[in-house]
Amino acid sequence: MTEFLVHQVQRFGRAGIRICSRLGESGLFLMHVLLRYPKHFRSVYLWTREMYMVGVLSLIVMVVSGAFIGMVLSLQGHHILVKFAAEQQLGQLIALSVIRELGPVVTALLFAGRAGSALSAELGLMRATKQIESMEMMAVDPYAQVVAPRFLAGLISLPLLTFIFDVVAIYGGGWIGIHWLGVDPGAFWLNMQDAVSFRTDVVNCVIKSVVFGFVITWIAVYQGFYSQPTASGISHSTTRTVVYSSLAVLGLDFVLTTMMLQGW
Repeated sequence: MTEFLVHQVQRFGRAGIRICSRLGESGLFLMHVLLRYPKHFRSVYLWTREMYMVGVLSLIVMVVSGAFIGMVLSLQGHHILVKFAAEQQLGQLIALSVIRELGPVVTALLFAGRAGSALSAELGLMRATKQIESMEMMAVDPYAQVVAPRFLAGLISLPLLTFIFDVVAIYGGGWIGIHWLGVDPGAFWLNMQDAVSFRTDVVNCVIKSVVFGFVITWIAVYQGFYSQPTASGISHSTTRTVVYSSLAVLGLDFVLTTMMLQGW
């Protein structure tokens, strides 16, 4: 019995040391990336190309998802509000739900599944094919040439995609509420404008999207850059990117929401 307990303590100790080591390694990795900002035209070209790969190619996913989420939210919200004779508050319900929570969270989860996994797999493949080692042998900084443009592109793309998602979701919900469910358009848009505050709602949505973009891109580039140079290693790094990013988004959403509701 004593040997079993000692063995379990050793296992937890080794796991804790391994976790602390990876956290320290990821922190140093982030420091190296942040110090590599665009210094010449080539870096700007790499950044704009990654903006297209990460942001523009994710646009159709965000638009379609935002439209359907807004329409479903309108149907569900109207079904509940009718019971309280408050169907004219549908616009307020849709706008606050999308801007405060659904917009930044759902966009971040979709971004992690689409763009985060792609970044991790791309960097993992570069590691497996020795491209990163070749850059180092040629005195080319892989952090500045490979990682930093992708990190910056992800950090900027997610807030923009969140804005597009919010707009599409609100208009999708408004189209269903006004043209299908028969809500008065004047009351729908007026109640929405009265309920949404730029300071407490829109700014907080931007803050959430920036934090989520920072964390998701950090996890994606780190997992890809340090993945095992094998097919299974790339697969595991991609899976870890999506899982860790999703858990981080949900956990940070709770923390940020708590802080924002308390006025911090």
